[in-house]
Formats: sequence, C-alpha cells, structure tokens
Amino acid sequence: MNTLAAGMLILEPQAVEHAAEMFQVLSDPAIYEFENSPPQSSAWLEERFKKLESRASPDGMQHWLNWVIRLPTGALAGYVQATITRDGTALVAYELASRFWRQGIGSTAVKAMMGELTATYGVRNFVAELKERNYRSAAMLSSMGFQRVGHRRGDDIVMRKS
Repeated sequence: MNTLAAGMLILEPQAVEHAAEMFQVLSDPAIYEFENSPPQSSAWLEERFKKLESRASPDGMQHWLNWVIRLPTGALAGYVQATITRDGTALVAYELASRFWRQGIGSTAVKAMMGELTATYGVRNFVAELKERNYRSAAMLSSMGFQRVGHRRGDDIVMRKS
C-alpha cells in the first residue's frame, strides 16, 4: 500500500501508530450528526487499526485500504478508506474533523485515493453510501462526479461514479 501525495496533503497507510492521534480527531461530536458514534477509547481504536493492518477481510475476498490524511502542519485531519470487492468496485468512505470541513481537504484526499485505486488496483466503479440528510457529503460527492443511484436501506442513499 502506497503513501500518496495529494496537493499539500499526504495520505499515509493507516497503522496502529496513528490510533492515539486519530482518537482525538474522531472524538469530534460534530462528525456523528447523521450516524455512528465516536470510538470508545484510544485502546479500542488501536485494536481496530491493528485488525485493519491486514488490508484484507478475514475471508480474503475484499481489500480493506485505509489512509490517514496528514496536513502540511503535520497534524492529522481524518481518513479515507476503500473496500475493494471481487468485481473491482470500491466502496469509499471518509471522515474529517469538523474544523477541516469545507476546505477542499476531503475532496482532495478522496480524489487522490480514487486515482491510486484506479492505477494500482484496477478499480473503475466507485460507490458511496450515506444518510440522505448528510447534505455536506452528498454535495462533495456530486462535485466529484458521483451520481445518486438509489436507496440501500432506511434513509441511506447510494451514489456511484464510473
């Protein structure tokens, strides 16, 4: 898994060593306005990151690729991730602390990740699933060429870029 340059950002392959700093980033309550909750503890996040370092699902059927987003200041802003399925589709996700929203950081990082997934892993289809009321993510994905293609369950929408 490669370290990626994305403008002034660096996307580092996520490792257990990032857990303590990412715990601070992911403890921002604004992130969870639409779903999920913050990590339970730094130790819990460390264990989670340790499992993700395999870069594969337990059955080996999927690639699990995660990068932390490092700012020019050296601080971490969040992460981008992709699950690559057997058919070559990447399910993309991302999370940034709210103080980094609306600065182009998320879209720059996601675009860099998508470029790497295309070049290194042969991905041609990208899918994101999000809450319908998550207008910030929907707008960012739309600006990157994702189109809404349907509902998954409840109020989750699916957006795709091919």
